[in-house]
Amino acid sequence: MARHGTVWLLLLLAPGWAVCPAVAGVNQQHGVELADLTWQEAEQRLTADAVVVIPLGAAAKEHGPHLRLDNDYQMAEYLKGRVLATADVVVAPTLNYHFYPAFLEYPGSTHLQMETARDLVVDLVRSLAAHGPRRFYVLNTGVSTLKPLAAAAEVLGADGIVFRYTNILEVAGGAEEQVREQERGTHADEIETSMMLYIAPDRVDMSKAVREDNPPQPGGLTRTRSGPGIYSESGVWGDATLATEEKGQIIVEATVAGILDDLEAIRTAQPDATAGNE
Repeated sequence: MARHGTVWLLLLLAPGWAVCPAVAGVNQQHGVELADLTWQEAEQRLTADAVVVIPLGAAAKEHGPHLRLDNDYQMAEYLKGRVLATADVVVAPTLNYHFYPAFLEYPGSTHLQMETARDLVVDLVRSLAAHGPRRFYVLNTGVSTLKPLAAAAEVLGADGIVFRYTNILEVAGGAEEQVREQERGTHADEIETSMMLYIAPDRVDMSKAVREDNPPQPGGLTRTRSGPGIYSESGVWGDATLATEEKGQIIVEATVAGILDDLEAIRTAQPDATAGNE
């Protein structure tokens, strides 16, 4: 609103006031959000050399008693902002429904079938690629999502499109092992909770954090002791009580660095010249 803009202008001009990083970042942004453009502006940005980033994070998926259902969406939005501030990319709107079969016993969790999740991404990419871009990167915050994303990459590769995505288990390099204290776990655990304490501490309730680190079993998480999968009454797999903001900073900054490395690699990657010609 205009009143707020005037206040910020006065603060920026006043002697002795430091520039707020969030405000400074607006003018320093390198990337652009597709949704902010007109179609004519989009036509200018969606060139053959463009790298299109598609954030992916569940808007409704259980994350234990201490994290909210939109945890992955919040993480995707944060990482999107970091990418926009640094990389010359076009960022498409965030996808907030995908392949999450492991959490359906917990109310509020949503899920698309494998083929639906694959085709959702394929159709989105093809609609944008039709106007020029040949390089796409899914800023992925999930683990189960890796399977349909790999399937999408195979389909799109046949179209001559370079399609890559974040492997959230590997992108931070050795940062997770550097700080990890829990014995096992990958969901709403020490690592994920630490990341959220750094990204959005107001959305974490550490008084409700728990440890549930039963041995892995085939299948997803289950609320039934005798059922198939990993038993977890809370929906946590790991030890969320060990999470700290300091650990989160190490992991998140390493994750951002890994994503930016992925984007640089895709920028110089060449589509398969033989695709679609067989």
